[in-house]
Amino acid sequence: MTTTQIEAVERAARVRKAARQLGTASTDLKDTALLRVADAIEAETDALLAVNGPELERARVNGLTDAFLDRMTLTPDRIAGIARDVRAIAALPDPVGEVEDMSTRPNGLQIGRMRVPLGVIGAVYESRPNVTVDIAAVCLKSGNGVLLRSGTDAHATSAALAAILQRETAAAGLPDHCIEFVQSTDRAEVGAMLRAHEYIDLMVPRGGADLIRRIRDEATMPVVAGGIGVCHTYIDDEAELDMAERIVVNAKTQRPSVCNAMDTLLVHADVAASFLPRVARALGDRGVTLHVDDRAAGLVGDTAPAFPVEPEDYDREWLSLDCSVHIVDSLDDALDHIEVHGSGHSEAIVTDSYAAAQRFQREADAAAVFVNASTYFNDGAQFGLGCEVGISTQKMHARGPMGLRELTSYKWVVLGTGQVRT
Repeated sequence: MTTTQIEAVERAARVRKAARQLGTASTDLKDTALLRVADAIEAETDALLAVNGPELERARVNGLTDAFLDRMTLTPDRIAGIARDVRAIAALPDPVGEVEDMSTRPNGLQIGRMRVPLGVIGAVYESRPNVTVDIAAVCLKSGNGVLLRSGTDAHATSAALAAILQRETAAAGLPDHCIEFVQSTDRAEVGAMLRAHEYIDLMVPRGGADLIRRIRDEATMPVVAGGIGVCHTYIDDEAELDMAERIVVNAKTQRPSVCNAMDTLLVHADVAASFLPRVARALGDRGVTLHVDDRAAGLVGDTAPAFPVEPEDYDREWLSLDCSVHIVDSLDDALDHIEVHGSGHSEAIVTDSYAAAQRFQREADAAAVFVNASTYFNDGAQFGLGCEVGISTQKMHARGPMGLRELTSYKWVVLGTGQVRT
């Protein structure tokens, strides 16, 4: 085993030891730690920006995409948002210790399920510094230890945030090492984490398809994977078109570099002639390039930059100001397209038809389905979870934004008065 691999395993072992104590920490103690973290992050805004700035400049020199740069970037407003999300987690009910579904059997036994932490979470993520805090904060409140491994490009910024987390949680009285950060950027660290099943109970990857595929294929512990979003918005023939335009523009342009941004616009043929020119102009005015099928091309004209769509574009998570456009002849066609090309992340319909909305909700296979709302809402904070460890596109054990409850399991508790089984 190399020196870099030893770091990951040693840190995982420390977290495992601390996690037992963290799992029994009081809600008040955990909330105090979180509030200290939030205050410290805001107080150290200038220091964090001083670390983030040179990393951004190196990333630009290295030719990273605008979408990647956007995800790396900290600003005073974004730092304030990170702190706000931590405070929101502190304000949420603590699921640990909750007893659910308690019932009394005919023999007098009381049987229920108690919420308990999963144990130790391993998180491997690409260069989004805010993820360092999001994951650690949700893990802390749910009583889980966490081992963090950041991507290289924003590693120094993530390390600075991790240092704040470690310092403030320890100062609040939580166990040392309940949050650990892998300092080495050697790729071998990831392999070491994936083999450390004796210390890590669950792996959560946050990043691109290659990273998620590697974690899924090589991990020796359970994995909750997701975050790859090929997201659709379908404009039904009974859609209110002013509302549809607002939703499409928001879903595509508000923050195109994130996984819940719209990638493909599906438009019913009956409204395409009236809707496509206007929405294309609105998108084009905001810098969007359209990738259009043959029918859409004739309607878009020169209202926006447009290119013929390639078959592989329908499977593309653009993460940029690009959008595929496809005209469909029915709700069935829209659902069939989503079935083939969707990633199980976020799907939306815009319609005034109750029947179409209900059918879309039932049949669109995704972690989150939206009726007359933007896919950009698929976010832990927007769903009232404070923030999230990630967005799972799996179906077990968690789906969609993963908050506090999704990082707990349960154990059966049985209360008796001397009963024996015969």
